[in-house]
Amino acid sequence: LPPDTGNEPSLKRQRHEESNNEDNTNQVALYAPPLEDDDAFDDQNNNNIRTSSLAEPTMKLSGHKGSVYCLAYDPHGEVLCSGSFDSTCLLWKAGGKCDNLNVLSGHKNAILDLCFTNDSEKIITASADYNLGVYDSNTGERMKRFMGHTGIVNAVDVCREGSASLVVSGSDDCTSRLWDTRVRGEVGCLEDTYQITAVAYAHDGNVVYTGGIDNTITAWDARTMRKSMGMKGHTDTITCLALNPKGTHLLSNSMDGTLRTWDIRPFVDDGAGIKKRHDKTFAGGTHNSEKGLLNCAWSADGTMVTGGSADRVVHVWDEPSAEELYLLPGHGGCVNSAIFHPKENVVASASSDKSIFVGELSQS
Repeated sequence: LPPDTGNEPSLKRQRHEESNNEDNTNQVALYAPPLEDDDAFDDQNNNNIRTSSLAEPTMKLSGHKGSVYCLAYDPHGEVLCSGSFDSTCLLWKAGGKCDNLNVLSGHKNAILDLCFTNDSEKIITASADYNLGVYDSNTGERMKRFMGHTGIVNAVDVCREGSASLVVSGSDDCTSRLWDTRVRGEVGCLEDTYQITAVAYAHDGNVVYTGGIDNTITAWDARTMRKSMGMKGHTDTITCLALNPKGTHLLSNSMDGTLRTWDIRPFVDDGAGIKKRHDKTFAGGTHNSEKGLLNCAWSADGTMVTGGSADRVVHVWDEPSAEELYLLPGHGGCVNSAIFHPKENVVASASSDKSIFVGELSQS
């Protein structure tokens, strides 16, 4: 009897430990499939299935002293950069608690647009001080300043698939200028009749798209510096242009209250031999008397689009059907910029209320 009674408790303890292990593995399998440490920690705390690396489903980022005009994620989705009326850009960690990483300073007026180069190494800023800045995204130091525009620089874009050093800008001086971060000064100038408020670089780097107060989208051959195509349809100033991930369609936002997509593939017709570039129209967003240059953006897979709106709400549309999927309230001012995370199901928005919201999109 003594040996039996001695073994029984130990067997019971083993069974108890085994059952605990099974429960733990079940919990891990359900709530924390192999993720990074931060993600697993968040999931255990929240006891629900999360769709991003954010510490909370929705987060508010504060730090700017003026309206926030522009946002950009780096191509790897690790850093978020915001540009503001306060002449600075703030770098935020894209996941976790979205800690502030750095401040980019040096401009003497509002930052109106910004973007990361396709290698994530540099940040290009467009400012109302007539200049563009080139910053090191790791150190936050300004490496170069592009001077040449004689008016407010409204927009900037980079080549997504070609050289990481190619930059295009659009300005109130009625020009769009081409820059190369490896050399000093501009490498090309596209002269238009009206102020340019939006620019986009084709993926191959051979075509530049501009939009302005003439309500027309113009395609330029970057090699000959001449116009190659015009696309009409908007009835007011074009505030932003954005290429889809495949480089086949262009998204535009306009003060006429619509977002539109345009087919920019070389050969397009409607079956009768007539070229028909306009594809879809997305309604619901608004512009107001502030006449801000509200942005537009594609999701990483090209299935959703979003854009800035003066009604203080973030609108997200389904691209194939043009139906509105999400209405995301929360801002206390005009939403100047809304963008998608390049890797996760997350949208970020910047507003004239000086704040930034970063939040997960529900899966339902």
